[in-house]
Amino acid sequence: MIRSRSNAVVRRFRALKERTGDGLALLEGIKLLEEALAAGVEVTEVAASPRLRKSDRGRRLLETLGQRRVAVRLMDEDVLGSVSEVETSQGVLALARRPSFDEEAMFRARPLVLVAVGIQNPGNVGALLRVAEAAGATGAYLAEGCADPFAWKALRGSMGSAFRLPHARRIAAREALARLGDRGIATFAATSAAGERYDQVDLTRPVALVVGSEGAGLHEDLLARASARVTIPMRGAVESLNVAVAAGILLFEAARQRRR
Repeated sequence: MIRSRSNAVVRRFRALKERTGDGLALLEGIKLLEEALAAGVEVTEVAASPRLRKSDRGRRLLETLGQRRVAVRLMDEDVLGSVSEVETSQGVLALARRPSFDEEAMFRARPLVLVAVGIQNPGNVGALLRVAEAAGATGAYLAEGCADPFAWKALRGSMGSAFRLPHARRIAAREALARLGDRGIATFAATSAAGERYDQVDLTRPVALVVGSEGAGLHEDLLARASARVTIPMRGAVESLNVAVAAGILLFEAARQRRR
């Protein structure tokens, strides 16, 4: 039983909470760990409190980890809680290797790609990947200025989608649009200014939907490079939508058109 907050294992977990990198991601909670294992992500180390064994789901998770020969460290409840960011910890933390994706996987079948630019809030980045997967997108570009999709809050926002949806990051937005254009994929840039109604454009063909931050939006240069601009009509004094909400509307409109 690890009872000291200065223990090397505790420091290792806390380091991933405070920064990202080293090819590892910090996971918390039974659900997220289950999603990672189901997606084939390599889990390298787990810290669990004795409470985890008290539930059937927790015992099944421990059995799965044992079958995969993952090291499980027993950790005092208070010590584990000192690393956790949630008010009530589920009693399990894990370190996992970040998955890598083949960019070509984003263009399988009839591409529906999300391009996110300058989304600094990690919770929004996670939510974007989640809604993209839910709508049937084939992949995503997380261009410059976007938060790390494997950061603590982003993983909680994506709830496993970051492990499954092919995505590429650390790419300039111009380069992303150029790669899409080279493949004949139309790019629709979301804007609150003048643009075609989102439900009156053809989203059944191979397309990419480009969204920017709620505050700054997309730079005029990127709007000019896009195939077309689309807008979501809004009533009242509302000027903009949360980026994940806006992306969800656009992506599910594409899904609706494609079902027809």
